[in-house]
Amino acid sequence: MTDYLHTYFIMGSQNCRKDPERVLEQAIQGGITAFQFREKGKDALVGENKVQLGQRLRRICKDHGIPFFVNDDIEIVHELEADGIHIGQDDRDIKEVRELFPDLQIGLSVSTEEELHVSRWDLADYLGVGPVFKTSSKDDAKEVIGIEGILAIQGKVSLPVVAIGGINESNINAVRQVGAGVSVISAIAGSETPKEAVRRLKF
Repeated sequence: MTDYLHTYFIMGSQNCRKDPERVLEQAIQGGITAFQFREKGKDALVGENKVQLGQRLRRICKDHGIPFFVNDDIEIVHELEADGIHIGQDDRDIKEVRELFPDLQIGLSVSTEEELHVSRWDLADYLGVGPVFKTSSKDDAKEVIGIEGILAIQGKVSLPVVAIGGINESNINAVRQVGAGVSVISAIAGSETPKEAVRRLKF
């Protein structure tokens, strides 16, 4: 597993109980290893408000040496000086994304072996695999794949895998045991104490 995938925090303002800048700062203090700006879904910011929030969060990551990823939104990758971009199966084709951003880290979401077969996953730097457990963070979440789903995909690729979907203190150990990185939204963004939440997930 690549080091930056160990504890990978994904967040937009719509996920936060508190000010998103403060949440990110506390999460960094707790020990996250990467951050993905995912301003998407109900109550998410759009347009210039989205860009301005992204710029503030990018600055925080840069100040602390945390890799900064953008979710889906090709148009703001350069504007936010992102280190990488994460795309889903229904977003821009990964071949086109790789041509646009040859020097950035690219993550690709994969939920099933079938999706893997029809994806140019070899053009990605890592795969986001899930949902591993039931999640309420994504309106468009697919069917739960469990630990078995992670293992099935790991067995067919040569890329590092980061698990996503419903991961929290009660089940994170099962994910860690199969050697996957962990990406989290609610368990950190929805916590009253993001710093402590990360520390509990870091082991």
